[in-house]
Amino acid sequence: MIEAIIFDLGDVFLNLDHQATPEALKKLGLQEWNDDLKNLNVKYETGKIDELQFIEGIQKYIPNAELLEIREAWNAIIVDFPLERLEFLEKLRNKYKLFLLSNTDSTHIDKFEHRVGLTFAREFYGCFDKIYFSFETKVKKPDEAAFKQVIQQNNLKPNKTLFIDDNSDNIETAKKLGLVTWHLQVGHEDVVDLFDKKIL
Repeated sequence: MIEAIIFDLGDVFLNLDHQATPEALKKLGLQEWNDDLKNLNVKYETGKIDELQFIEGIQKYIPNAELLEIREAWNAIIVDFPLERLEFLEKLRNKYKLFLLSNTDSTHIDKFEHRVGLTFAREFYGCFDKIYFSFETKVKKPDEAAFKQVIQQNNLKPNKTLFIDDNSDNIETAKKLGLVTWHLQVGHEDVVDLFDKKIL
């Protein structure tokens, strides 16, 4: 019997276009997303550097681009948030403990809130018992510590907790920790299909 559900954000609730940011950065002159930039992104996603340090780090590779242009390109990944997913969440919140566990940064969250509107964002956040963004918690999936933080702080029983994510590495870690999982297949499934999955 499931008592709690831990959700990912991107590609579960918030639709993403993973090609949009690389393409936008390429237009600004970025040759490749190299190891230095990958490490910079991890630092930003885990709150070790701030937005300005991150964007200036990218600017080193595209010195002719303005900081705001880079920020806009970085946010190109964010698409939309269908209303039915919020309505689905609101149906769940009185029956289960709900948590959000997302690898993200403050730039993307700021863009998300502006894209959907602050009222919508507040309603969405209000559905959860607690929200865990990696840039605030300083740890990201698939690190076991990211999951243990949610489990331990909220006294969750792994075998009675469902974890929903589109990333296979995250799902594998969740399984190792004894969580019930749904590896959501983006483009073929929608989180609102949960009621049809016979997991709950």
